[in-house]
Amino acid sequence: MKLALFGATGRVGSRLLREAAARGHQVTAFSRQADQQAAIAGVQWVTADLDNSEDLLPLLAGHDAMLTAVHFTDVGAERFVTLARAASIPRLLCTGGAGTLMTASGVPLLETEGFPAHVRPEAEAGRRFLNVLKGVADLEWVFLSPSMLILPGERTGQFRLGLEDLLVGEDGQSRISMEDFAVAMLDELEQPRHSRQRFTVGY
Repeated sequence: MKLALFGATGRVGSRLLREAAARGHQVTAFSRQADQQAAIAGVQWVTADLDNSEDLLPLLAGHDAMLTAVHFTDVGAERFVTLARAASIPRLLCTGGAGTLMTASGVPLLETEGFPAHVRPEAEAGRRFLNVLKGVADLEWVFLSPSMLILPGERTGQFRLGLEDLLVGEDGQSRISMEDFAVAMLDELEQPRHSRQRFTVGY
């Protein structure tokens, strides 16, 4: 498939980029510093600004899906939805947040006692992002939430999927590696199972 990836130089975005390229997809990787990125087989780096639709739309034409890995506080869901519609891209796969996942106590993670204050603005923006997507009926969107901890690690290909509930492993931890998060996202791209849904991944 031909994929448009925003946030390709970030910690999660770079893993999505490598996983997609390794699977043989053609990736257009958008970055403000595209000229500084190393060449990767199957990847075309493009310098672009999300605020400039006139420049972006010709570059987006002909893509099968759009993937996002951008901070929610930087860009809202409306921007990606508008771009996908204007460029006739039917699918939108979004890197989500864990804040809206339900905990065992029956409340979203971001509403639990002790939720880190410095994370709250991004988590609240993530909730708004998801709520916007829930009102979109003309795109095949997904919002993949990681577990509570998402860190650099190994690509094992061994993980669990869920929907609205925070996944917690037998060790009591809620975690996923960035590498396995990318595997789950590309699996969903290739074999869609969660159309117009949020889902989650964890060990």
